[in-house]
Amino acid sequence: MYGKLFSACLYGIDGRLIEVEVDLSNGIPHTSIVGLPDSAVREAVERVRSAIKNCGYAFPLQRVTINLAPADLRKEGSAFDLAIALGILAASNQIALPEEERILMIGELSLDGLLRPVPGVISMVDLAKRQGFDAVLLPRDNAAEAMLISGISIYGLKHLNDLSSDKEASGSDYGVPSPGQKRGKALSRPRPPSGQAIKRPLVISSFNHLQCSASDASRSSPSPPASAGDYSDVLGQQHAKRALTIAAAGRHNIMLIGPPGTGKTMLIRRLPSILPDLTEEEALEVTKIYSSAGKLTETATCLVRNRPFRAPHHTISAAGLVGGGTIPRAGEVSLAHHGVLFLDELPEFTRSALEVLRQPLEERAVTISRSRASFTFPASFMLAVSLNPCQCGFFGAQPPLPRCTCSPYRVAQYRERISGPLLDRIDMHVEVPLPVEWLNDKQPLSSQEMKEAALRARELQQYRYRGLEISSNSELSGRLLRQYAALDKEAEQLLAATFQSLGLSMRAYDRIIKLSRTIADLEGTNCISAGHVAEAIQYRQLDRRIADSIG
Repeated sequence: MYGKLFSACLYGIDGRLIEVEVDLSNGIPHTSIVGLPDSAVREAVERVRSAIKNCGYAFPLQRVTINLAPADLRKEGSAFDLAIALGILAASNQIALPEEERILMIGELSLDGLLRPVPGVISMVDLAKRQGFDAVLLPRDNAAEAMLISGISIYGLKHLNDLSSDKEASGSDYGVPSPGQKRGKALSRPRPPSGQAIKRPLVISSFNHLQCSASDASRSSPSPPASAGDYSDVLGQQHAKRALTIAAAGRHNIMLIGPPGTGKTMLIRRLPSILPDLTEEEALEVTKIYSSAGKLTETATCLVRNRPFRAPHHTISAAGLVGGGTIPRAGEVSLAHHGVLFLDELPEFTRSALEVLRQPLEERAVTISRSRASFTFPASFMLAVSLNPCQCGFFGAQPPLPRCTCSPYRVAQYRERISGPLLDRIDMHVEVPLPVEWLNDKQPLSSQEMKEAALRARELQQYRYRGLEISSNSELSGRLLRQYAALDKEAEQLLAATFQSLGLSMRAYDRIIKLSRTIADLEGTNCISAGHVAEAIQYRQLDRRIADSIG
C-alpha cells in the first residue's frame, strides 16, 4: 500500500518541491519519517496521529514509512503535516483523492485537526504555478496570501473534516466502494484491524466547496501609507535635504555626520517618503522575503507596496544583519531589499557586524554557505547611517554648541571603529550642523517636492537603462559606467586633480562619477559638467578630512 503526494518547503526565500511518499506494510506498528527531517518534521508523527484520530479516521496499526524526497535536502518546519496526513489516509483507503488535478498540499495540523498557517506560502505557491500544478490546498488563513499569485486554483482548509461533507460520504462499509466511487491511485484496500472502530469512508470528489475566490484577497489594493513623516516637519537643513534627494534619485548610500540633536535621525527616518513605489516585480520579491521570514500578517490581502525601512539596534549580531541559522533565514539586509537599511550611531555597532556589509553593498546579494548547501538572499538596499563626529558628539561644533572634550586620541579611536573599506562604499558623507536658519524657515521643503524631483531623475534612468539588468545610477560599473556617465573635459580635469589631492581609491573615484550622473539627471541634462562633479566631491566629507589630517 503506497501513496505519493506533493508538498513544499523553503530554501532561502524560494520554494522547493518535496515528494511525500507513504508506505504501509505489515509488521509491528511503528511510524518513521526519513529524508533528513528536523525535529519539527519528526514531531509531525504525533500531530498527524492525534489529528487523524480526533477527526474520526483511524491511524493504521501497521508499519508506516514516510519518505520526504529529495532525501539529501534537509527539511524543517511544519508545512508537511497536511500532506503526510492525507497520504496516510489515502494509503489506507479511508479517502480517495481526485486524480484529475495535480495538487500541492501545505499546512500545519493541530491535534484536533485544525489547519494552522505556515510562513513562506507565497514562494511555495509561486513554485507550484511554475511546476505546472493545478491547485494548492492550504490553511484558510494563508489563502489571502496565496491568492496574490494568479493563474492557479487555491483551496482554503480550516479543518481536516472540511475535505468532505456528509452528503459526499458513501453508504458502503469500510473498504467496499460504492458504484462510481474513485480509489486512490495505486492503492489497495486494507482490512480494518480487529476490534477497532473505523469511520465510514469519505471520498473527495472535488475541492470546489473549498475554492477561494477573488473576494478573499485583492492583488491590486494598495498598502496603507507608511508613517514615515514628512520633510516639512524638518525646519532648515536645506543642504541635507538636497543630499537626501540625490540619494533617493540614484539609490546612493548616504551618511549624516553631526552633533547630537541636529536632526540626523529625523531626516533619515523620512527617507521612505521620497522613494518611488515598488514596481509589481519588486513588490512580489519583497513580499516573498517577508513571507519566508514570517513577517506578513495573517490578514495580508495585497503585495507589500511600501519600500522597506529597517532600523536594527546597534547590539545586533553579524548573523542578524546578513542572516544565518542551521538552515539560514533572511537577515536585516534582505528584509531591507529594495528599501532602506538605517544604522543609527554607526560606531556603536560591533566591528564584526559592520564588516559583513561589504559583500551585499557590492554584489547586492548575500551568500551563506553551510556544509550541505549554499543559500543566496537578495540584498539590494540603500544604506543610510548616522554618527556623531566624536564620542562626546561636539568635535568641530561651533557656538552656541558646547566645546568638544575629547582628546585627539579619543577622536581617532572613535572613528577607527568604522573601517576604511566600509566608508569607501558609502557614496555621500554629509555634515548636518546646528540649523541656525530654522527660525526663518517659514516654508520648509516638503516630501512631495523632493519626491517629484527624485521621480523625474528615476524616469530618466529607467529610460536610459531600458533592456539592461540595472535600473539606477548606483548600479553602474565597468563598461556601462564609461558609456553612460562620460565626463566633459573640464569635469575630467577637476576629478583628476581631486583624485591626486585627496588620495581617493578607485572605488571612491567611480562613486563620485555615479553621483555626478545622478546630479545631472536631477537637472535634466545628459552631459556631466564640472559643476556636477564639484557638488559630488563636496559630499565626500570624510575623504577630505582624512586628506587634511595626513597633510
